[in-house]
Amino acid sequence: MPLMLAGCAAVGPDYHVPPKAAINASTAQGAFREARARTSGDPLPARWWHLYDDPVLDRLEEQALAANTDLRTAAAHLAQAGSVTAVAEGAKEVEFGASLGVQRARLSAESYLKDETLPVFNLGSASATMSYQVDLFGRIRRSVEAAKADEEASEATLGAVGVTVAAQVARAYVAQCSASEAQGLLQQQVARQEEALSAVRRLAQAGRLPQGDVTRMELRLAQAQAALAPQQARSRAALYQLAYLLGRAPADYPREAETCHAIPQLRQALPTGDGAALLRRRPDIRAAERQLAAATARIGVATADLYPQIGLGLSGGSIGLLQDLGQGVANMWSLGSLIRWNIPSGGARAKVQVARAGADVALARFDGVVLAALRETETALSTYAQDHERHAALQRAMAAADLSLQETVTLRRAGKAPLLADLGEQQNALMARSAEQSARENLAQDQINLFLALGGGWQN
Repeated sequence: MPLMLAGCAAVGPDYHVPPKAAINASTAQGAFREARARTSGDPLPARWWHLYDDPVLDRLEEQALAANTDLRTAAAHLAQAGSVTAVAEGAKEVEFGASLGVQRARLSAESYLKDETLPVFNLGSASATMSYQVDLFGRIRRSVEAAKADEEASEATLGAVGVTVAAQVARAYVAQCSASEAQGLLQQQVARQEEALSAVRRLAQAGRLPQGDVTRMELRLAQAQAALAPQQARSRAALYQLAYLLGRAPADYPREAETCHAIPQLRQALPTGDGAALLRRRPDIRAAERQLAAATARIGVATADLYPQIGLGLSGGSIGLLQDLGQGVANMWSLGSLIRWNIPSGGARAKVQVARAGADVALARFDGVVLAALRETETALSTYAQDHERHAALQRAMAAADLSLQETVTLRRAGKAPLLADLGEQQNALMARSAEQSARENLAQDQINLFLALGGGWQN
């Protein structure tokens, strides 16, 4: 039998990534075209959220990766795929069977061509069997290849879910921090408006300002107060999102996230690596490549079905009167082989074509995933660069607004500006600060989107 197995060759194509696949293109392997502002070619760390140096974010990420329900689902799918692989590998093993039976019966006399009624007998049977399927054309091996590739695709899918969950946790945390910071700025604005309204009312009562100025200040105060509610709602939504991502009920949201009142910021250039590192790291690319391998192996499975299936069997036992079991007169054994061949029809050959078409579909999808990964990364880099420039401009605007406010206050104190001249400048300064804060949140979310596009949080 070992000599027979040594000569076995699996039919169907042996898997390799096609040379013309998109992943092998030189343009997919080099530096990113849009890598500009605040980025570096350094390798991206697996746990990229540590770059923010925020212990609360670190703990939230670890808790989510341990308890998230989507990750638990993906892990269960992986375990299921592992069981399917074990089933496929089991077909390579020798199968054993045994049976034992006892009965009291009267046999049919006519079945033995007798006229008289046969007596009642105590009958028994005991047997053991051993069978083995010779994988002459590699059907079992190709089935195992397909199952293992599916299992590895499930493992990569688990990684993809982990990457997404890590990004979602960071997004929700940044949203909570931003909403809390925005509330602080709005509360300052409300306080300034209340002070301004009080001053305008006094001046109006003294006849130094028209009543219309009071009405306009009341309008501004109401608008500032109204802006608080959406930020409060956004904060609660972010906290409840964190609870969901951590596998908790909304009432059990992480209280420690409420302590964040400023948007987390990177203290270094964002590491991106290059195209080759991206293609190695992205778990969805790995999953698509493994799905292509599985589809290729199934061509061999379908092709092997065109050939005979060969099995070897050995059985032995004892059948007869109960008192004779184990005696030579009741013992039996057999050794033989079985060749089963369904002569290939058009339908069987069509199954091979179906499998080949499935491999073509998997290759097209693989190419699409690779190209999409590159597109997403370049787009995220471009957006990050543009938002970085916008944030720099808003920082300059905020500095100019603060300087203008200081100059106006100095002039008013010197009696060279109207009494309420600084109120408008205070409003402008707060609006500029609010715009800068919103731009910082956009930058933080851009960074997270880029980490997600780069496949951060999972290593092949």
